[in-house]
Formats: sequence, structure tokens, C-alpha cells
Amino acid sequence: MTDSLTVRDNRTGQEYDVPIVDGAIKAADLGKIRTADDEPGLAVYDPGFVNTASCRSAVTFIDGDKGILEYRGYPIEQLAEKSTFLEVAYLLVHGELPTKAEYEAWVHEITFHTFVHENVKSFMEGFRYDAHPMGMLMASVGALSTFYPDAVHISDAENRHMQIVRMIAKMPTLGAWSFRHAQGKPFVYPDNELGYTANFLSMLFKMSEQNYVADPRIVKALDTLFILHADHEQNCSANAVRSVGSSQVDPYSSVAAGIGALYGPLHGGANEAVLRMLRRIGTKDKIPAFIEGVKAGEERLMGFGHRVYKNYDPRAKIIKKACDDVFEVTGVNPLLEIAQELERIALEDEYFVKRKLYPNVDFYSGLIYEALQFPPEMFTVLFAIGRTPGWLAQWNELVQDKEQKIARPKQIYTGERGLTFTPASERWA
Repeated sequence: MTDSLTVRDNRTGQEYDVPIVDGAIKAADLGKIRTADDEPGLAVYDPGFVNTASCRSAVTFIDGDKGILEYRGYPIEQLAEKSTFLEVAYLLVHGELPTKAEYEAWVHEITFHTFVHENVKSFMEGFRYDAHPMGMLMASVGALSTFYPDAVHISDAENRHMQIVRMIAKMPTLGAWSFRHAQGKPFVYPDNELGYTANFLSMLFKMSEQNYVADPRIVKALDTLFILHADHEQNCSANAVRSVGSSQVDPYSSVAAGIGALYGPLHGGANEAVLRMLRRIGTKDKIPAFIEGVKAGEERLMGFGHRVYKNYDPRAKIIKKACDDVFEVTGVNPLLEIAQELERIALEDEYFVKRKLYPNVDFYSGLIYEALQFPPEMFTVLFAIGRTPGWLAQWNELVQDKEQKIARPKQIYTGERGLTFTPASERWA
């Protein structure tokens, strides 16, 4: 027997049998429920798509109640511990782990494409000295579509592969150059002798030395952070990539839309808010008063709770360990003690436990970024570099999904109707 939902429309007394497939019903089936043939069918009102599935996807699985995050079926904990960012990027894009030969070819391709056209450099140099790195990244990624006009041929699998490689390869270059521009330092070209993350660090921090050699513990920690940020299902930026991509535009324009969504403080800027909160608390002895302020609605507890997770964010546990590795090199961030004590108290307090407020990925990531000498405005750029393979995997899946149509949500109109227009000569008389 097929699972179904029986709906009785009390306006007409009619009953409808709506099939349930994969725990969901089709909005089109609800649209069949109407009071008359010439009246519009029933629609679902769901601001923020809180309980509306816009696609079928095999990229990322999340069980928020159990604190589970998997890429293509592999637990994030295993990938963070045993894999590399480029291997995870291959997994997300291709749907399976690479063989040795496939991985080596993938790494070679991405390494080969890290350089950008010199005109891109000129373009980025044209920004004001105080331009936000995220705005520079968004603009320069969008501009890449003009350098690769063949990217419009999205139905060609080989062409899609080439654009995916180019974007994953060039994102660290663009991100590093936006960082250097803000500091008034000359741009550093990629060093193809280095691995993906080590090369990014070189482009960020190299000065007059012949070769920049990053501490391997820093390289590993940043690579892990990239893995943790690589994808997170249908979040705001992934939805933006898919929504813009549904018009069949090139992938650079789609990813630029994702960067624009990530730019917003409610999506990519949460870890900066955590740092501001920890600085405002100041010392461990002021935490109890801050906690009471949160309960009274006078303070906001940043870095706790998540729209999806109602349990401990699995990424937060991994980042907590990465903190130890980074601080071993850089020295301990004085805010770490406050963060750890705040976490301990919050996890034992019935007020927060009852509301299922657990640390999320942003709670500790800002501490690491700050320890690595990144200014807060660079935090979201780092997030974007890590998220790029996920955006591209989502876009690639969308392009091949025969069920997808151009995004066009319904609306519930609340304005005036049937007004009579009065010419300006009469209105202003």
C-alpha cells in the first residue's frame, strides 16, 4: 500500500489522497485542492523554506537531532581526521572517493589552474584601499565568467568539469589577493610546488623570503577547517547557488551569488560575532553575570544553537581539537579560556540544555582564524574557499536534475487591487 496523506478540505467537504514519497508530499498535489476550477489551488506559506524541500540531493546528509553530518555517506569525523581537502572536494563533486590515479590527476589539474589572467590582477587592484575582501572575492569570481565564455555550455560534462577545476583552483588565489590588497601589500603568485592549503598560506603571508614554508600543523588545521566548511546541505548560500543556477547561467555567476549570500552576517559572519561576545565578557569571572543576562534577554549567546542541529554540532568537536594544534604553534588566544568556561557552564545549565543550545561550528573557528592573524573581515573569505566544492557539487547536481525548473517561488499578495489611475496633472493640481 502506498503511503499517503488524507486531507479533508472543510471549505468544500471534499477529501484528497496525497501520496507521501521520501517523507514528503508534492506541492503540486496540494495545488489540486481548490474551491472551484477557476480558483487558485492551495499553496504552502513557508518563509525561509523552514520545512520545504526544493530538491533531491545525494551530496550531504544531516541529522540535526543526532548531530550527524555526512558527505556522500562518509561521516565528517572520519573525513576530517583521515582525508585532505582536495580529496573531499573530489568526493563532493564526483560522488565517490578517487583512486590513486584519479586523485593525482585531480590535484595536478587544480594545481595547474591556480594562476589567473593578469587582467584579473588589474581588476582587483582597481578596488579602493579599504574594500572589503568578501566584496572583492564576489566581484572577481563573477568577473571570471567574462574570461571563460565557454562556461555557458553547462550541458557539456567535460566543460562543466573544467569550470569546476578552475574555480576550486583559483578561489585561494583570489581570496589571498583580496587579503593582500587590504594590507597594501603586493600580490603573491601561486607556488605550484606547494599543496593546496600550503600554497594559500604562502600567497597570504609571503614577504621577502625565497620560499614561504608554513608550519605543517597550521596547514593541517586550515585544511581541516576547509573540510568542515565544504558543504552543509541546502543552506542560504547553497540555495542561492541553486536558485541562480536554475536559470542555466554559467557556474561563476552562480557561485558569485553564493558568495553574496555568505557575505551576510546571519550566514557567514557568526564567528566574528562570537569573538565580539568573548571580548565583551572580558574575564572568566564575568561569565555568570553574562549567562544571567542571556536568560533575561539582555545578552545574546553567540556560537550556540543551529537552525538544523538540535545536538552538539559535530564540526564544533573537530574544531575544538584543531584549536589545540594551532595554539601549540601560535600561543594560546587569551579568549580561549573564556570560551571553554562559557561552554562548560552553558552545557551544564538547564536553561540551555532544555533549549538544545549546543556549540556550533562558529564557536571556536574565529579563535583559530584570529590566531592565524586573519582580520575578522577575512573570516568569511576563508569560509567561501572551503565551501566552493560544495557549491559546485550542488550546482553540478542541479544542472543534471531533470526534475528541476527555473526557481520561481509563489507569493501571497497582500497589496491593494483594482485601483483607478489618476494622471499626474490631476493629482498634482
